[in-house]
Amino acid sequence: MSGAGQGEDVVAVILKDHRTMEDLFRRMRSVEADRAAALEKFSALLIAHGEAEENEVYGALKRFRDIDSEEVEHGTEEHAEGNEALLKLLEVEEVGSEEWDERLEDLVKAVNHHLDEEERTILNGARENVPDERRAELGAAFLREREKHLAADCGSVENVRRLVGG
Repeated sequence: MSGAGQGEDVVAVILKDHRTMEDLFRRMRSVEADRAAALEKFSALLIAHGEAEENEVYGALKRFRDIDSEEVEHGTEEHAEGNEALLKLLEVEEVGSEEWDERLEDLVKAVNHHLDEEERTILNGARENVPDERRAELGAAFLREREKHLAADCGSVENVRRLVGG
C-alpha cells in the first residue's frame, strides 16, 4: 500500500476510514455475514486509525489557530473509550451470543459518538483552516503510520489489552 494516497487530503482519508468502520458495524450486526471476520478487520482498523490520528494528525492540528485544542484532547479520550469497548467485545467467547450483541452495541455507541463529534469539530476545522498542501502531507503521514500499525497486527486482543492497560 505504500505510495498509495500520496497527497491525499487527511480529512478525506479519515472520513473514508470512518465509512469503512460503519460498514463493518453493519456486517458485525448481520447474522448472514462472517461477523468474526468483520470484527477482526474492525479491530485492526480502529486501533491503527486511532494510533495514526494521535501520532501524526492531532498534534499537528493543535498548532492551527481556529482548531479547538480541547476537542483534539477529547478525541484522544474518546479513542481510549472506544478501545475499552472494543476489548470487552473481543473478550466475549461466542460471536453472536447475547453478551456479544450487547458489547457490540456498546462499541457502536462509543465509536459512532466519536466519529460524529470528530467530523463536526476537528475535521471541519481542519478542512477550513489547514492549507491543502499541509492536509496532503498529514494524509500521507497518517496512511504511513496506519499501515505500520496494521502490519504489526495491532487489532489482536493482546495488543488492544496492552493499549487499554489491562
